[in-house]
Amino acid sequence: MAGTLYVVGTPIGNLSDLTFRAETTLKAVNLIAAEDTRTSKKLLRHYNIDTPLIAYHDNNEINQARNLVNKLNSGDSIAIISDAGTPCISDPGYRVVNLAKKERIEVITIPGPSAVTAALSVSGLPTDHFYFEGFLPPKKGRRTHFELLESLPATVVIFESPHKVLRTLRDIHNYWGNRIISVCRELTKIFEESFLGTVEDAENYFSKSKPKGEFVVLVAKKGYTLD
Repeated sequence: MAGTLYVVGTPIGNLSDLTFRAETTLKAVNLIAAEDTRTSKKLLRHYNIDTPLIAYHDNNEINQARNLVNKLNSGDSIAIISDAGTPCISDPGYRVVNLAKKERIEVITIPGPSAVTAALSVSGLPTDHFYFEGFLPPKKGRRTHFELLESLPATVVIFESPHKVLRTLRDIHNYWGNRIISVCRELTKIFEESFLGTVEDAENYFSKSKPKGEFVVLVAKKGYTLD
């Protein structure tokens, strides 16, 4: 009988955010497939979890997905985790889930923290309709992406790294004008910050010092105001 594949959400910063169900699952499975085993070991040590680890990341995902499904078909139960948040959401996981579903292996979600919903909840922007873009293309296709997203009647959610966030703010300003945005930084961590204002105000604010931490940039739909 085949094992079960568990898609487990892990903390996006604060280790205390791991759910009891996630902890129980990670202790019970035969193997944990982690995006970065070094990062995951910190979390597992914190909760005294000694389940064996195997690397599952962008560079080995195709071959490792087949390997993991073979183990599942042999009866092992496996949990996949990312460095932070939920696997498959701008993180590895899709290929092994897709392959497992094709082979009729049970796939169960163990929901947990997500930077997308966490940022939306504190953004101050409308959340009834939103579009998750994730990371924008760094070069090829970047302008096309901005053109496609410009008229969406929804809040657009973008992930960005600290060394690229100012460029992204400038691009939003150049392509879409001085829209209302929220910029969230270091969510759930000690220096958590959530900014709400115009793109121009955000550019000025985050230019004062070198940006640090992981960012979520949320852009209001065209025509939205704070009045």
